[in-house]
Amino acid sequence: MMTLHDPARRTFASDNYAGAHAEVLAAVADASGGHETSYGADAYTTRLTQVLGEHFGRQVEVFPVFTGTGANVVGLSAMLPAWGAVVCAASAHVHTDEGGAPEKVAGIKLLPVPTPDGRLTPELLATEAWGYGFEHRAQPLVVSLTQTTELGTCYTPEQIAALADAAHARGMRVHVDGARLANAAATLDLPLRAFTSDVGVDVVSLGGTKNGALAAEAVVVLDPAAADGLAYLRKTQMQLASKMRFVSAQLLALFDGDLWLRSAQHANAMARRLLAGVRDLPGVQVTRPVESNAVFAILARDVADRIREDFWFYDWDEATGEVRWMCAFDTTPADVDAFVAAVAKAAG
Repeated sequence: MMTLHDPARRTFASDNYAGAHAEVLAAVADASGGHETSYGADAYTTRLTQVLGEHFGRQVEVFPVFTGTGANVVGLSAMLPAWGAVVCAASAHVHTDEGGAPEKVAGIKLLPVPTPDGRLTPELLATEAWGYGFEHRAQPLVVSLTQTTELGTCYTPEQIAALADAAHARGMRVHVDGARLANAAATLDLPLRAFTSDVGVDVVSLGGTKNGALAAEAVVVLDPAAADGLAYLRKTQMQLASKMRFVSAQLLALFDGDLWLRSAQHANAMARRLLAGVRDLPGVQVTRPVESNAVFAILARDVADRIREDFWFYDWDEATGEVRWMCAFDTTPADVDAFVAAVAKAAG
């Protein structure tokens, strides 16, 4: 088939714009020969469970799915009774960017909390974690935090531990939307277990797509008591792959080795290079700390539009002129330098 896009095109819009990593594509091809049992009873999914158990430092249950939204909805559904609710940051992807899927697909009440930097705290949790036993209020039974956050910030293990302790004291479970969990590990320079299983997290939505996979995420259950009926929910919510070996093979390509970490480290490094290039430019105001692969800045509207003639990116807050620039596993130093030059020219 002919190539229908320009392979040389680069954007700073989203790490979802990047292609699939060559090692991931090779893993899919390697998994393709012959016949293998479907719906997860295959050698690749079995091996994935073993590998992720090593990363999280305990025996885990792993449920590969297609999308991050699917992982969040399936995982949260399994953690809640019908009367339960989820406390999350107001900026959380599960609240702002999943088309209402938690509400529409799973009937989950979300209780969003405004945060200054995308991170929840025990004090912020308390603003919505109340009303237990009051039949007129949906019961706050799960807190969902995003690592790294939609604002590019990264929770420390101590911050997660404090939040988990506060949640567990109320009888709540702790869910992590880990679409960019690898970027957090790269920032913290810690193994995955250090800021998940070791500090009280119960269920993780583990990301792969933003880090070089095609359509591969997973729900990782760290505490079996925290999630019930997940296998059935994955099917009813249309996230059960018949040829699951191809989903699992992608995640194995990332996590059965260090590709997941190398790719995240590179994306983070490119964001730091971008920050260094733009932070002193006139007309550019960097607005948030760079703790992952995202850079946020305020630009004049006409400046942003001129840059977008060559490099596409999104507005984050149209009212203030804040934009978001994302780096990916395949962003090169030359890409960053060309983008910085375009910003300098447009802002000059």
